[in-house]
Amino acid sequence: MNTIEKPQTITTLDGAQEEIFPVACEEEILFDLLEDIFSNYWQQIRFGTLTQGAAWEVGAPNAPTKISLLDGYLTVDFGPWHFHVCIGENNGTRQAPTSEELKKLRKCSRAEFYRRLNQDGNPSSWGFRSFNGAGENQITVFFPNPYYDLFPKFKRHKNPKWEKLDMWNTLRNKHLGLEEDPKDTQGAFKACTS
Repeated sequence: MNTIEKPQTITTLDGAQEEIFPVACEEEILFDLLEDIFSNYWQQIRFGTLTQGAAWEVGAPNAPTKISLLDGYLTVDFGPWHFHVCIGENNGTRQAPTSEELKKLRKCSRAEFYRRLNQDGNPSSWGFRSFNGAGENQITVFFPNPYYDLFPKFKRHKNPKWEKLDMWNTLRNKHLGLEEDPKDTQGAFKACTS
């Protein structure tokens, strides 16, 4: 488990503020965290890649049928489809070894819990994401949001449902040793529009 004293605040390309809580990029740590997310919270999350110009927010069709690790790649298999994310050392085969350059490019180089802040500096969305050696987003997991329901269809709440932060609080405590942060529940309803 990593522990951090306080989050780092960054400004994104669109000018928004985010607080990030770094996660160690060790294969065992990332496997444990992602297995926890997809085994225990698959019904509550949306996930995909998030880059400038594209956001994939996919819902799992069912619980994973298998979560495995092979040659540095995490595989989460839902039966009809699956995905891979390189979280460890990818060596390739004896006949086709992976070059040192590709190993560095493929492997997760940065992982973090994050929360996006509204104009008042209060959290308005929460999640986890990882990046490869080129700084490209490998996966973003969008956590439940107290201001919205995302499924079965998008719906804005009249009042925040703070219990939807249970996943955020549980995972940060288990994987980073962080206690609940009162800041998470200080946002006003206008946080929904940022």
